[in-house]
Amino acid sequence: MPDFRRLLPVIGTAQRGHTGRSAMTCQYRCGNACDHPVPNESDNEYLGDLISTGLTRRGLVRAGALGALVVGAAGAGLAGAATPALADPDGARPEVPEVDPAAAPTAAAAVLTFKPIPPNQLDTLVVPNGYDSAVVIRWGDAVVPGAPAFDVRKQSWQAQLKQFGYNNDFLAVLPLGRDRALLVSNHEYTNEELMFPGFTTHDALTVDQVKIAMAAHGLSVVEIERVGDTGRWTPVGRGPRRYNRRITMLDTPFTVDGPAAGSPLLRTKADPAGRTVIGTLNNCSGGVTPWGTVLSGEENFNQYFVGGDEAPAAIRPALARYGIDTTKRYPSGSRKWERADARFDLKVNGNEAHRFGWIVEIDPYTPGSTPRKHTALGRFKHEGATIALAKDGRAVAYMGDDERFDYLYKFVSDKRMDHGHSEKARRHNLTLLESGTLYVAKFEYTSAAEIDGSGKLPSDGAFNGRGRWIPLVRGDRSLVPGMTVEEVLVFTRLAADKMGATKMDRPEDVEVNPKTGKVYAALTNNTSRAPGAKAAADEVNPRNNNKHGHVLELTEDGGDNGAESFSWDLLLVCGDPNDPNTYFAGYDKSKVSPISCPDNVTFDGAGNLWIATDGNQLDSNDGLFAVPLEGAERGHVKQFLTVPVGAETCGPFIVGDGRSVFVNVQHPGEVDGATMDNPASTWPDGDFAKPAVVVSWRLDGRPIGS
Repeated sequence: MPDFRRLLPVIGTAQRGHTGRSAMTCQYRCGNACDHPVPNESDNEYLGDLISTGLTRRGLVRAGALGALVVGAAGAGLAGAATPALADPDGARPEVPEVDPAAAPTAAAAVLTFKPIPPNQLDTLVVPNGYDSAVVIRWGDAVVPGAPAFDVRKQSWQAQLKQFGYNNDFLAVLPLGRDRALLVSNHEYTNEELMFPGFTTHDALTVDQVKIAMAAHGLSVVEIERVGDTGRWTPVGRGPRRYNRRITMLDTPFTVDGPAAGSPLLRTKADPAGRTVIGTLNNCSGGVTPWGTVLSGEENFNQYFVGGDEAPAAIRPALARYGIDTTKRYPSGSRKWERADARFDLKVNGNEAHRFGWIVEIDPYTPGSTPRKHTALGRFKHEGATIALAKDGRAVAYMGDDERFDYLYKFVSDKRMDHGHSEKARRHNLTLLESGTLYVAKFEYTSAAEIDGSGKLPSDGAFNGRGRWIPLVRGDRSLVPGMTVEEVLVFTRLAADKMGATKMDRPEDVEVNPKTGKVYAALTNNTSRAPGAKAAADEVNPRNNNKHGHVLELTEDGGDNGAESFSWDLLLVCGDPNDPNTYFAGYDKSKVSPISCPDNVTFDGAGNLWIATDGNQLDSNDGLFAVPLEGAERGHVKQFLTVPVGAETCGPFIVGDGRSVFVNVQHPGEVDGATMDNPASTWPDGDFAKPAVVVSWRLDGRPIGS
């Protein structure tokens, strides 16, 4: 296999910080987590129980695999997404379709025929020959009718409340009539250096600028429509666009439900009932429910709070377990939001941090609906939540806690989904995530004695084993000794510590394959794993100093997502295929694309896995990859797309007919020393970097990848 990296010029490599990322990324993405002690101080075993029986492994640029990169048309154009015809979008509230639990398309071929693009460091979006791409919507574009035209030098928080937010991460495309859909996107965080002309320090920001940043967090709901009979989509330009909506940190009320709603741990002076929270923040990934709503995970909420050193002494240990600095007033990289809202000063409002770190549910089909925070799903740094159905119809949510040495969770509802289309069925389904059983994963191994931390494959030819789901809460009953149900749900990390969960390498997106029911989890990386540290390598996390990450494949017993035990193996141990300690499901590594730091995953209609990366450690921009999961091609990773300099690829979503794939291009130009006035990236418009949604499609109109 040719070394693609030797074929390409190096363009403006960023200064490297922790895990090879820029210091700007470390500050904004996770609040300089690597500068702080690992929050998990538990002494959970990491080798697990040996299993006696062995298991068998079962843009705008187009490029050929080996040829020169060819720059296509300029990329300021708009695009969008589609799905099956439903109700008239101009009539009454549409009949909400039952959405596939994994939001997977219905058509695609099993064989991936596109030629993989080479790794590169180009400041543009690159897709294979035979494909094209276009921007759908970017930061500052109008969402709510009446929004002013974006002017980077005349920003206001009032305008930002009506405009597309910053750093879009998760996205979903939901059906809305023939050739129309609803695009729902998270807005995870803001890069003030790249947003405001003349930026110097966070202390120098005006209160209005802080409020602009707050308004740029949250979610956007945007009506989109297909362009002709192509795979391209664009925001709806005419008509009422009555579903368009911004949900923000600044002004959107959320209802708190589930067993911890109203708990003293959630009460504040502003909300003495503990049942209403203003705003959502650091929304990372998410999921689409079968009943037509969207879930969003509140992730690195800790970095927005100050005053942890003067928070009530009784809660400081729990604050520290969630990454909040309790040793000083201003943590490294503080955003200074308390200047605009005293809620973010824990000296004044000690419980406010407990009101973030939840899974939130949005009903985009009901424009005036109040979003909810579900306490039954536990509180931690949620990457997201995706829904499958157990064999008996209960809703099952899979979730990762995105922190070094934290855990993999699932939730199984008490109630069963109603598959009807009546208003009564809809109201019932909206209660499914209010009560159930919350579990954390414990892994066991077949070849523990052979794991030396290098990533070397065990002699049985696989990284594999068994595992079980440890229940933490059932309904309104705690199963954790010494903790009430409210304490388990508000301090879920502490409960999982006590129950001996397996420490993982940053579990991020967790998705269920709609074809097989198998579960796939992206373990992004963990350079802190080492002998004598918090945990050394084990079979499910087989490398010390794991900078490239891996992908876990989990099969629930009996093929039932409601089961309490499972078998598992590793699909990929990522990195340079020339490294002998990488693994691609046994596939010939001379034929695969290099892949590093898997983050988000999705599936096409054939059940192929698509993987978005964040933090590529192989000197290339991040990208989108596809890999078959069955047959002779299992493990054949092929790179489909790369994003511009400094950007993260996230939120991949393949629409119902398989003809369009959407990705969010988050934080382009996030490179040390870059500013809006001196950008490291000028994508997508040639002036300064703007996060944006992009759609890619095949020029011949056939399904993506086939």
